Amino acid sequence: MSKTADGATLLAEGAGRAALPVLRQAWSAWQGLEAPYEAARVRVLMARACQQCDDPASAEMELDAAVWVFEQLGAAPDIAEARVLSLTGAPESALTARELEVLQLVASGLTNRAIAAELILSDKTVARHLSNIFAKLDVSSRAAATAYAYEHDLV
Repeated sequence: MSKTADGATLLAEGAGRAALPVLRQAWSAWQGLEAPYEAARVRVLMARACQQCDDPASAEMELDAAVWVFEQLGAAPDIAEARVLSLTGAPESALTARELEVLQLVASGLTNRAIAAELILSDKTVARHLSNIFAKLDVSSRAAATAYAYEHDLV
């Protein structure tokens, strides 16, 4: 767990190149413990590190491997997150993990206030996330964002 945390910290600091060997160690340790979910979560972190290092082919490989494990485990939210990170060039690839969460809750019919309560955010923060989502997806309403989410299997 400490290697995973160390790698995630390096990644958050923008040090993708330094994060990769640490994350590889974490992945290997989770594999040795036969913990497929945790190993797949590390592969998502490794994909983000590859993205920071301008290595889209390796990032896609890591994401594909993670999605396969998540599908075997039925981990739908993790599948959606990995798809959002995919480098296919789709607009939703620009969404942050938090924006994806907000989009999924909007698509489930929740109001801004309910989303704020669910995610422990302020109403204004939720509104800001929605504004960012609308801009990134090039939509102008909650209904259009919901339709986009369903059409692109983000929910």
